[in-house]
Amino acid sequence: MSKTWLCVELESMDYMQAWDLQTRLVDARKKRIIDRDVILLLEHPPVFTLGRRGGMDDLTVSPDLLEKSGIPVVQVERGGVITFHGPGQLIMYPIIDLNIARMRVVDYVEKLEEVMIRAVADLGITAERNPINRGIWVGNKKLGSIGIAIRRGICFHGMSLNVNISMKHFGWMNPCGLKGVEASSMQRELSHKVSMSMVFGAIKNHVESIFGINLIETSLPELLKRL
Repeated sequence: MSKTWLCVELESMDYMQAWDLQTRLVDARKKRIIDRDVILLLEHPPVFTLGRRGGMDDLTVSPDLLEKSGIPVVQVERGGVITFHGPGQLIMYPIIDLNIARMRVVDYVEKLEEVMIRAVADLGITAERNPINRGIWVGNKKLGSIGIAIRRGICFHGMSLNVNISMKHFGWMNPCGLKGVEASSMQRELSHKVSMSMVFGAIKNHVESIFGINLIETSLPELLKRL
């Protein structure tokens, strides 16, 4: 029988709340308070996050404009440089014990990329990976990002896929910390709005097939009872 992971599908959640939830789940997974891996699926209100290699110089707008926008900038422990999260972007945070899963980090990252590649293919977009700059790409345009962290053998943070997200704030930064890199969205590539529920469904289907597991849907209150 395939392994089972818990799946919690949320609506929009503040970035710091989601970060705190991940931290609690990492601790619970390490202590075996929860006996299986978990994925969180959600969207975030607008926020810039800086990974371990990121800094404020990766933003291309003035501090005054940033302050007036009210968009927070958060430094986090994931890999990578800078990214933007906002409504219309699918976020997946897997909380995975890589030792139990017997996965190398590089294999895990490639599986996350493959999940996104197959999900967007279901809706008519051909994307590919770039081993130098992780994530998925349509030509030289970045469609999905990956940034992970590992604490005591437990992997967290994860991936983001641009579905219907506004491209405005991607122009406020250098994606991946690289000048001249353009971001894109599924909506932009297809020239029409895309059903978020369809993309969430495609992501879940491909998580099951690529990782060889079954997802058990649960609610956040039910998950919190386990902690």
